Amino acid sequence: MSSISPKKKFGQNFLKNSETALQIVNFLELKNCKTILEIGPGMGALTKHILNINEFQKIFIEVDNECCDYLENILPEIEGKIINIDFLKYNLSSLENPIAVIGNFPYNISSQILFRIIDNLESISEMVGMFQHEVAERISSAYGSKKYGILSVLIQAFFKVEIKMKLKPDSFFPPPKINSAIIHLKKITNDIDCDKQLFIKVVKLSFNQRRKTLRNSLKSFKIDDNIKEDLIFEKRAEELSVKDFIYLTNLISNGNI
Repeated sequence: MSSISPKKKFGQNFLKNSETALQIVNFLELKNCKTILEIGPGMGALTKHILNINEFQKIFIEVDNECCDYLENILPEIEGKIINIDFLKYNLSSLENPIAVIGNFPYNISSQILFRIIDNLESISEMVGMFQHEVAERISSAYGSKKYGILSVLIQAFFKVEIKMKLKPDSFFPPPKINSAIIHLKKITNDIDCDKQLFIKVVKLSFNQRRKTLRNSLKSFKIDDNIKEDLIFEKRAEELSVKDFIYLTNLISNGNI
């Protein structure tokens, strides 16, 4: 298959089919976009199609120096566009905004990649990414579902989420033990009608003890007793929509003692 042996420490599962890769790249809408950023190009399944897109700044972030050397050998046009670094340590402020992010993400850091995207909301316009199917379902789940959780709320607060494609293990080398899915995140807002950092804290605390009512899971906040009379505190985290969490965040913000 290749001259590169996939490395478990980097969570490498290389996409095999070029037509599937092209289909994934074509999910990018690239509206008002100035930079295309691929995370973890690996052996270049998506990369070669990205390089064929006209215009746009193109940057490729790859932690594996062997993959960097391989890509520079087979795709000379990538020279000067590939950076050998861990994406989680890369500063996006050096790129021209807005940024469209794409990648066959290593499953062991896929959630961390999403949190980085939330941290850089102002810079990112959309994302097309490969995830474990179970994670993709969590991200796109509606409130009331057992799969609905922290990532569901934090991502859906700022992006429209759509599962675009499902892939079986034999689509990759080596095949993972689970099914995969491509999701598309399309930015709907940079800002929400509450304190963003408090919102994130409230969502995380609410789901950390998801079986408890919010009255109990949010005990660490010192809230005025009158505010705590609101019926929302009798609910559990999975019962709250994104709008409900924004309302809850404002209640806590206004009722802090």
